[in-house]
Amino acid sequence: MQKLKLHLTGIRLDQPMLQPYPNQRQKGQNYLKSNTKMAGKWQTRFSGKTLLALRGKIIESPYKAKVLHCRLQPTQANKRARMVGVPFDCLTNPLGVVRLTFEKAVSLGSDPATFDGKDWGAIDLFREFLFDKGGLSQVPILDHASIRWIEPNSLVRFRGMVQDMLGNEFYAGAFKDGSTWRTNKFTDVASFPMDSSTEVKVWERRLLYCVPVPAQNSWTQPRPSEPVTTRNKDQAIQHGEKRLREDDAATHSMNLHASEHELHSSPPCTKKLCQGMLPSQPQGLVDNCSNLSMMPDFNQNSLPCLVKIYDSPESDLKLNDVFEFVGVFTFNPELSVHIDESDEFSNGLEDALVHLPPSKVPRLHCFIHRKLSIHDFLSFPMIEPMPHLVRGIRDGLLRHLTSLLGNDGVAAQCMLLHLLSKVHARVDTVAVGKLSLNLTGFTEESISVFRNQLNLAMQSLLPFTQVVPLTVEYLNSTSLAPRKDYQTNRLVTGVLQLAEGTHLTIDETQLKAGTLNSTGVENVRLLKNLIEWQKVDYDFEYYKMEMTSDVQLLILSEGKSNILPADLVLPFCPSAVCSCENGGTEVQQGWRWYLTTLRSLPHSIKPEMQKIIEDDLVAARQADRSLGSQDFSRWLTMARLMSVSFGETCLSLEHWQMVRELERLRRERM
Repeated sequence: MQKLKLHLTGIRLDQPMLQPYPNQRQKGQNYLKSNTKMAGKWQTRFSGKTLLALRGKIIESPYKAKVLHCRLQPTQANKRARMVGVPFDCLTNPLGVVRLTFEKAVSLGSDPATFDGKDWGAIDLFREFLFDKGGLSQVPILDHASIRWIEPNSLVRFRGMVQDMLGNEFYAGAFKDGSTWRTNKFTDVASFPMDSSTEVKVWERRLLYCVPVPAQNSWTQPRPSEPVTTRNKDQAIQHGEKRLREDDAATHSMNLHASEHELHSSPPCTKKLCQGMLPSQPQGLVDNCSNLSMMPDFNQNSLPCLVKIYDSPESDLKLNDVFEFVGVFTFNPELSVHIDESDEFSNGLEDALVHLPPSKVPRLHCFIHRKLSIHDFLSFPMIEPMPHLVRGIRDGLLRHLTSLLGNDGVAAQCMLLHLLSKVHARVDTVAVGKLSLNLTGFTEESISVFRNQLNLAMQSLLPFTQVVPLTVEYLNSTSLAPRKDYQTNRLVTGVLQLAEGTHLTIDETQLKAGTLNSTGVENVRLLKNLIEWQKVDYDFEYYKMEMTSDVQLLILSEGKSNILPADLVLPFCPSAVCSCENGGTEVQQGWRWYLTTLRSLPHSIKPEMQKIIEDDLVAARQADRSLGSQDFSRWLTMARLMSVSFGETCLSLEHWQMVRELERLRRERM
């Protein structure tokens, strides 16, 4: 028995094994061509009797043989097969899964017209792959770094905030290629040639302009998944390469009646989908066939993404919500947007797309989206907030805050309640649950020490934090509110367009006497509305649109702020400057989990406790006529937060008395 080695270059073989064949050159050629199902030139060099073997591996041979050298010269169909990839792989060839399931559904008798706004089974396969089979961790995360090597038309994840909603877009969702129905769903360009006589079904999709969450801190960035770190970047296809438009022979070879097992078990294969122009698309993507375009310079946390949403109610996605989108990634620096001014369907959407060219802003055709909470940005696992666990973390965090604030225990208690606050209900115009905090009494010396410490502490504890240095120049020149630009048909973001749960520190210690212009006056009004009502007015030039918000506000000032009427005003009285120790990564993770988990706990007050609170409020009012409804509302909010800080969902007498004592100590400083 003699060993034979087969060397293959150019293209992989489809068949798992090629059986022995006698040393007859012509028969060997025919056998290879028929078994690989690929037409093309090939060359062999024989030495003695020969044997075609298992994909280049050495096997035992009953024939006298040495080495068989085989080189395949692929045809156009072969090239396209490599670019499109195996049609069953959800990770590297999601469009293959989409088209295969579509054509299979049509072959079983489904009418393509009924698939408008409806899934034909492809999304179910992706859900099974991502969640039931744990495939989500294999999907690379699209960001400013990974975009340089992620393959176009592969499956990606993108986490971001909905910064603008660009309306709806019509596209050729299904069309007839001869006698066969094809689909363009989840693509920017047609997968097959189309002409004016082609029968087309026009469908609709939504366009969202999404950006990385504003003020997101670096420790919340997810770690790259294993496929991202192990992928050979040297073999990654450069995005600047020229894309070729191919015919449809490869897709015709798909087996529409593939079994369920085939659909899930086929091996992955890197693919590259051809780019082209879809005449019926309103954005009119055109391949300029230029190799001069270069990859844009994406900075840290600056990568935007145009997300295209299918088959989802409009109520599912709202402005400023944070989502994780999973879908097909398309990006080509060579593509440009061409607008036909005579297009009767032009409605302003094209104007927005001109300023969001595919050469600068990647596209993501969304399969699945889910709204993210703050907890989704933590690396700490979800665990039940047991009382003994919560108390231990609370004590450690309170000691940290006390040290941070110069051993001011009252300020540390107020800061803890402030960090746990959130808007949990709205009654008429009142945002119930907010607790803004104004620390006063800062001097030039103390602010230089504690400002940096506070900012660093907020960044290490909370996922989204931002600092606003309030000066006359800042107010007169900065756009705090988002505004509509009708020339570009885009919503231009502002400083106050923030995600839910963002912490905003406003440093008022640098504010000096000066004159506010119209922009400054408007910005002061915006800040006041935000702190009082948790609302921001978006400027649409001809009218204002009021948008609700949920932002924690901390104000640092010399005296009580006249611009920002905070819920809780406390003169800051530090007694020492302490070095702040974070306590290590695990301790920090525990604090982050504590602040994130407990602020979302439900809370209630039992009837007997309600009676005690009512009696105390009546007595307090009789003792001090200056107390009003706002003070009592703040006491109730603080009581709820004090109870929550211990992991309790029901207010106890002990926690109510702690709030009364904290309020007494605070008022002594006023």
